[in-house]
Amino acid sequence: MIHYINDDKELKSECLIEMANQVWPGAYDVRRMQEAIDRTINITAWHGSKLVGCLRILSDGYLFGTITEVLVLKEYQKRGIGRELMRRAMDLTPTPLFFGAQPEAEGFYEKLGIEKSLQSFYIDKERN
Repeated sequence: MIHYINDDKELKSECLIEMANQVWPGAYDVRRMQEAIDRTINITAWHGSKLVGCLRILSDGYLFGTITEVLVLKEYQKRGIGRELMRRAMDLTPTPLFFGAQPEAEGFYEKLGIEKSLQSFYIDKERN
């Protein structure tokens, strides 16, 4: 059974990095990741003690919010976890949410009735 936590204040970077490396492999810094987690609203999905899904919202609390990422482990996809994370995000957000999507994920968001909006742009900057 999947257990969800709204605004998971106990989420640790080591746990998110372990999951993220299965979805988006990278060289993540534990301390910097924890600082990032502490600045966002974190909605998590757990199967026992295993983090299987996470959605993070960054918001100014008034005018703007963005979903920084939606991650669900591959073996847990197609079970409604992403849908539930998005539903909770819509309920919890204090602002409208803007976010980009990978082309292969656009159908997922359209099925949820999420309206396609602004074209996104990306300024790449190397992490320090």
